[in-house]
Amino acid sequence: MKDMAVMRRSFDLPAWLPVLLLICLLFIAPGAHAAAATPVPTVDKGDVAWMLTSTLLVLLMTVPGLALFYGGLVRSKNVLSVLMQVMTVFSMILVLWVIYGYSLAFNGGNAFIGNLDKLFLRGVTKDSLAATFTSGVALPEYVFVVFQSTFAGITGALIVGSFAERMRFRAVLAFTALWFTFAYLPIAHMVWYGPDGFMFARGALDFAGGTVVHINAGIAGLVGAYMIGPRLGLGREPMKPHNVTFTMVGAALLWVGWFGFNAGSNLEANSGAALAFINTLLATAAAVLSWLVVEAVTKGKPSMLGGASGAVAGLVAITPACGTVGPMGSLVIGALASIFCVWGVTGLKKILRADDALDVFGVHGIGGIVGALLTGVFSAVSLGGTGFGAGNTTMAQQVGVQALGVGITLVWSGVVSAIVYTVVKLVFGLRVSAEAEREGLDITSHGESAYEA
Repeated sequence: MKDMAVMRRSFDLPAWLPVLLLICLLFIAPGAHAAAATPVPTVDKGDVAWMLTSTLLVLLMTVPGLALFYGGLVRSKNVLSVLMQVMTVFSMILVLWVIYGYSLAFNGGNAFIGNLDKLFLRGVTKDSLAATFTSGVALPEYVFVVFQSTFAGITGALIVGSFAERMRFRAVLAFTALWFTFAYLPIAHMVWYGPDGFMFARGALDFAGGTVVHINAGIAGLVGAYMIGPRLGLGREPMKPHNVTFTMVGAALLWVGWFGFNAGSNLEANSGAALAFINTLLATAAAVLSWLVVEAVTKGKPSMLGGASGAVAGLVAITPACGTVGPMGSLVIGALASIFCVWGVTGLKKILRADDALDVFGVHGIGGIVGALLTGVFSAVSLGGTGFGAGNTTMAQQVGVQALGVGITLVWSGVVSAIVYTVVKLVFGLRVSAEAEREGLDITSHGESAYEA
């Protein structure tokens, strides 16, 4: 027994050891737990591959998609001028984006605009990550930069359709640079820069650019149509599309490329991208059918141009909603938006009395407004959606926030556009001469002809 007592004493713990263990539990363990709870950003190769592919798809939307769509809608003497404007505007905005656009849209600043800390992509390297990750998934910052650059580029190119066939080429470029700086960048920051952006902080839902891209471009085009004036001979001379085949091919390329536009905006190759993908497919199909039914009832015959226009209307309308509504909701959004856009390019256009040559406002403006508002409806879980934006608990609240976003975009972009058109008019002049317009911009502005006599 004595030996056992000696052995027991030899294994007794020092009196201070339990205190040391308690200190470790109180101070060291929580720190280790916190470190483990915060996910370390990692780059997934599948996400990177999908986002680079999506970027290429958005490029396909613009050149050649949008260029062919617009090119087929104008008269043969102006087709090259439209192709030239789309390609050049897109290219210029890409350059401006990496110089200062990315920094002002997606970096710091305040609720309305970013700062210039990343001017000339300062601090962006092969190893830097974009602040877009959730659950520990991140993107190389270069991927995010280049993806978003194509959104800015196509937005500027969309405006070209409103003043097609009559605006000076240098005036187009001057307007684009100024409008991109003072209209596109603030709207993009307000809507997409979380959590500080003015609309983002209010739970506005714009998954891929209903306000930032389509309403923004639509109202800029409408203002331009007013300030530049109608084409010579409008209402007296035929101004039919010279090549509906071009327009059909362009619409098809837009539809294909739009999957990168919408599903790519999920920023990850997961179920969220799949939801945006199926919604983009279904809304567009419903919009095509809806437009053709309206034409068949009102005109007696459905047209190829109507089908192509319906496709674009559906694509525009589902853009803000594609990541938060269900497939059945996307069908309704596409069908309803198409009906409103038919009215936009017919009845509303007559009311506005503006020569929006290629119906940028009638399709992109009206389609974007309808889509943005219906996003607030069909994002409801009870209607198959994924839920409302942060801070919004009822459909009325969400629709109100969506309407606020629409209103801000219309006013901000409209006012900026009017000022910029005025400045460009004073410096360069907006419109080509009457003689140049009659001869056609292909020859007079670029010294080329699409079709040899």
